[in-house]
Amino acid sequence: MEQNLSLYYIFNSVAETCNISRAAKQLFISQPAVSKAIQNLEENLQVTLFIRNSRGVKLTGEGSLLYEYTKNAFDTLRRGEDSIRRIHELGIGHLRIGASTTLCKYLLLPYLDGFVRENPHIKITIDNQSSSHTLKQLENGTLDIGLVAKPAGTDTFHFHSLGDIEDIFVATSTYLDNLKLRENNSDIFSSANIMLLDEENVSRKYIEDYFKAHSIEPMQVLEISSMDLLIEFAKTSLGVACVIKAFVQSELEAGTLIQVPLKNPVNKREIGFSYAKNAFLTNSMQKFMEFIRHHNL
Repeated sequence: MEQNLSLYYIFNSVAETCNISRAAKQLFISQPAVSKAIQNLEENLQVTLFIRNSRGVKLTGEGSLLYEYTKNAFDTLRRGEDSIRRIHELGIGHLRIGASTTLCKYLLLPYLDGFVRENPHIKITIDNQSSSHTLKQLENGTLDIGLVAKPAGTDTFHFHSLGDIEDIFVATSTYLDNLKLRENNSDIFSSANIMLLDEENVSRKYIEDYFKAHSIEPMQVLEISSMDLLIEFAKTSLGVACVIKAFVQSELEAGTLIQVPLKNPVNKREIGFSYAKNAFLTNSMQKFMEFIRHHNL
């Protein structure tokens, strides 16, 4: 069949026009070349496809049957070309993004707000999960890009930094004042109710490393499932919460929450968009990368 593809195209044109001369003009080839192609196809298939008459040519029974298939085939190809052209003209595409709940709300959504307004025909799928899971999916190709803390393995991923984030401990002045009255101890980790994200969270693992490095063993730990709940629980004077400073900036400025001073501050972490070095960059992905490079939110 492969050697007949060009012959089928010529056959289809002759069948549509019912005239070898007109088909030759449409195809920008000579009339003898069209006649020879039809002859070759008839020999290959061992059937007669056209009957010549005074007005041109007429399909035989076998020719009519073959034309039904070639017409459908070339119509399908034309629709495929039209779809590709439409995708290119409208910027239609699909972008799969992975991010934790916290980073999704506070960092990803502001970027998506502007990106979607500029690219309304790109479908966005967000996989809300831990950063470690996001990196695994980037590696196996089930995600296009992820918003994560800077990966340790730079050989595997490209990383576009959005800057640093700082983990701090906060509480209300009421909670801290009452803690002083109850406890004759300046060490909050041995006296306060310390509220942390659950153990599967990358931020929690980072803080656990901080605790080990400074020989800190919190006596009372309350695990919370999300950063939003941590902030709300801290505001209700339930304890001292470990949060990302940028996400409670308004509370700190208003005095709703107070940053607890630490003898050894937690080192800042770098976050940004990451994607696998061996990934194929789709048109949607290229547009997104271009957007984040030119929009420093």
